[in-house]
Amino acid sequence: MELLIIRHGDPDYTIDSLTEKGWKEAEYLSEKLVKMDIQDFYVSPLGRARDTASCTLKKLNREAVVCPWLREFQPRIHRPDVTDKKMITWDWLPQDWTRVPEFYEYDSWWKAPVLQEANVKAEYDWVTENFDKLLEEHGYVREGNYYRVEKANKDKLAFFCHFGLGCVLLSHLLHISPMILWHHFVAAPSSVTSVITEERREGIALFRMRNYGDVSHLYAKGEEPAFAARFCETFDDPTQRHD
Repeated sequence: MELLIIRHGDPDYTIDSLTEKGWKEAEYLSEKLVKMDIQDFYVSPLGRARDTASCTLKKLNREAVVCPWLREFQPRIHRPDVTDKKMITWDWLPQDWTRVPEFYEYDSWWKAPVLQEANVKAEYDWVTENFDKLLEEHGYVREGNYYRVEKANKDKLAFFCHFGLGCVLLSHLLHISPMILWHHFVAAPSSVTSVITEERREGIALFRMRNYGDVSHLYAKGEEPAFAARFCETFDDPTQRHD
């Protein structure tokens, strides 16, 4: 089985939809996805993800299942350097989060007081438990850190979601702290990440990431990826965002 974790196109957060560039990205993405024989489509309830999916679904005359747990990862924290408001969980300055040893551990990243205060683990568990229920419906049952295969298949499932949420799914599948994925990986808008099963012994499957953040559909059209996923490459560049 192959899972396609797809980030929405370049967002206009003020209207929870896409920018003009984002709609182009969604269209170029659809030209790729319609050729991939995708079995089922799942989508976040948020507008920017649903709009991204709409281009593909319209071409195929298909519908996607709306999954509340595919919304962007919700918890807000008191980031150490920002005291007057709560911030998204994964946007930390490196000099702050890298000094916390637990953040590097799959089994203890959530134990830091700042994350416990925001009930981050409860949200993580809600997402991953629903994700596992869906995988079980498709024949793969979670057992510890691998999946028991009850119905082996080569189905492709597409998940239209968000950067932070996509990292949570990958954290669960690959047994990596989401803090590592949130801060060291970049999934540009409309990018596609592919995770595929390996069943080296009958009945036991492990997911492996085949590619991350693929934007070949943009380069094929001469379209540069949006900068929305990133911060400034060098501090002295005033044209790229710092925060």
